[in-house]
Amino acid sequence: MALVLKADEYLAAQKAAEPSEHLPVVDLVRNGLPVSLVEEAAGRLGVSLQDLTSLGILAARTVAHSRKQGRFSPQQSDRVSRFFRVFQHGVDTFGSSDRARRWFERPTRALGGSRPVDLLDTDEGAGLVDDLLTRIDHGLAA
Repeated sequence: MALVLKADEYLAAQKAAEPSEHLPVVDLVRNGLPVSLVEEAAGRLGVSLQDLTSLGILAARTVAHSRKQGRFSPQQSDRVSRFFRVFQHGVDTFGSSDRARRWFERPTRALGGSRPVDLLDTDEGAGLVDDLLTRIDHGLAA
């Protein structure tokens, strides 16, 4: 039986300092995130499912199919969860969802001219974006 978390619990688990506190997120992703959880978590971060499609995180047909199923596939869930984790870091760094979104959509010299959002499709790219946000947090990014 899949674990059930509310959006605020899910987002808090993503930010938890203890690795064991992240395990509920792993379970949810493996079983496919419920569409309702994704909608609620996205809303808490100031984005919508439509934003996730316009940013290239999900395909519109994926959202339509997942709505019928009630949950996203594990692969789609992994992509959404990765976006939420890194975008949440951006919101913390820039102070608002709007500022974070503008930064994610703008080409960045520190990322070789890539838009941060375009790198979130892989774990390696997300790591680069997350590292850059940490550098910004500490005043180290150019």
